[in-house]
Amino acid sequence: MFSEVITPRFSDTDALGHINNTMVPIWFEGARDPVFRLFMPKLDTSNWQLILAKIDVSYHAQMFYGKTLEVRTFISRIGGASFDVYQELYQGETKCASGTAVMVHYCYQQQASQPIPESVKKVLLSHSHS
Repeated sequence: MFSEVITPRFSDTDALGHINNTMVPIWFEGARDPVFRLFMPKLDTSNWQLILAKIDVSYHAQMFYGKTLEVRTFISRIGGASFDVYQELYQGETKCASGTAVMVHYCYQQQASQPIPESVKKVLLSHSHS
């Protein structure tokens, strides 16, 4: 599991006084950096090797300004060329959101998916969601 603590900004709130639901996918993407680094340690965009195929987010509880949040990131599925990143967002002990991103190991020059290296699969597996 990877973990990242987020301090919401005032601008992350909406007219109803809670965190705007558009922030969650942004926070989830930011918290996937450690996963990106497994493929590209320096996050070199000229040699980027991943493409996003799908995201989904479910909201379980409201989130509020003035309280930190924690994004917990896991790997929930590993295929030949793609894998699922499952994430949960907590405020205190409350799970406020969860979601899955389907990532594909991708060659932009060939415009095609490519197999995930076995060495990377082993590290992904060590972050599995149980």
